[in-house]
Amino acid sequence: MKISIAGTGYVGLVTGTCFAEVGIDVVCVDIDQQKVENLKKGIIPIYEPGLEEMVQRNVKKDRLSFTTDLAESLEGADVVFSAVGTPPDEDGSADLKYVIEVARTVGKSMKDYVLMVTKSTVPVGTAEKVREAIKEELDKRGEDIPFDVASNPEFLKEGAAVEDFLKPDRIVVGLDSDRAEDIMKRLYKPFTLNGHPVIFMDIVSAEMTKYAANSMLATKISFMNDIANLCEIVGADVNMVRKGIGTDTRIGHKFIYPGAGYGGSCFPKDVKALIRTADSHGYSLRVLKSVEDVNESQKEVMFKKVIKYFGEDLKGKVFALWGLSFKPRTDDMREAPALVVIDKLLKAGAKVKGYDPAAMEESKRRIGDAIEYAGDQYEALIDADALIIMTEWNEFRYPNFNVMGKLLKNKVVFDGRNIYDVREMKGKGYDYYCIGLNTD
Repeated sequence: MKISIAGTGYVGLVTGTCFAEVGIDVVCVDIDQQKVENLKKGIIPIYEPGLEEMVQRNVKKDRLSFTTDLAESLEGADVVFSAVGTPPDEDGSADLKYVIEVARTVGKSMKDYVLMVTKSTVPVGTAEKVREAIKEELDKRGEDIPFDVASNPEFLKEGAAVEDFLKPDRIVVGLDSDRAEDIMKRLYKPFTLNGHPVIFMDIVSAEMTKYAANSMLATKISFMNDIANLCEIVGADVNMVRKGIGTDTRIGHKFIYPGAGYGGSCFPKDVKALIRTADSHGYSLRVLKSVEDVNESQKEVMFKKVIKYFGEDLKGKVFALWGLSFKPRTDDMREAPALVVIDKLLKAGAKVKGYDPAAMEESKRRIGDAIEYAGDQYEALIDADALIIMTEWNEFRYPNFNVMGKLLKNKVVFDGRNIYDVREMKGKGYDYYCIGLNTD
């Protein structure tokens, strides 16, 4: 079996590599010549544990190849996955120009039956636009080549994407033909041998499932952050509240950890896109609009705590910042809360010394030398007035607090991820401020 994948970003590269890992011939396509040349050498453009070794292994075994020519990649391909970007427009809706461009190229180039599968996160109704684009190009050619369209949304967590793909909770496939279903069953058979379910449904429902899933997770995060803010006001401990509600199986423990807001490539974009989809159909998703509002304000919470402690004039103050990526085990800084805190600190006249195990180069690409970059987490603390923690990397969880206290000007920690114990920090002489607990 051979498949072609348009797009070598996060979704496309992980998808293609994992399919190659189970013996499928995969051609990944990207318009960026330099990226393609690097990939051929096993140099990958993203940070994802385990992916680089898997890419190198499958390139060596000739199961995974890369090209800039989508038309050429269609030769002998049973399935074409569209995994190109869908960046948000100014109004929050998803920009589908790259998705449609791929569909048109398929329509212009296909010689035999092909199953066109949308892997990118796209609004409800996109599959029909893809179908129309392919059909239009075939009509221009005077050809009547059969094809099918399907939706196969991804549910990959950055930092655990390889494991998620190889051992999925579920595989969602939207389609409308028996032929397409047979192909997708064969394609995913290696991943379902251990009981991981493939859920077949209509295409529109599959498109909606992806947005609904991410929006539900975002809702849990914003709800917990809202509760955390109230806990601080009334004197409750959000960590106790979290444990109290998490033991209810209807709620569960996942995604109810309070923090400094969610970021990344999925939640912010998908919540906006779903809100826009509803608005365009004359319906207001009131809950999701509140989820978005809470998250935007939550990103400012840590800065407000700093201002409350030091006052509004931060000129001459230096802050160590641990964590730049939006979450651990990735270098992704899209919509990262750290960016909001950095921006506000700099505008208030402060200086920032940042450290992140993976996102230093990405930060330099995004904000250049706006901040100072430390060689390690302790170097960031030297002569800093306080430490701000924005990402819960494992290496930040058990630092040497004695060393920290000697390097910092003041033993002050603002913890945006609640990774330390309040009593322990107080006992070590630290002024400690976290989310959802009044520690004054």
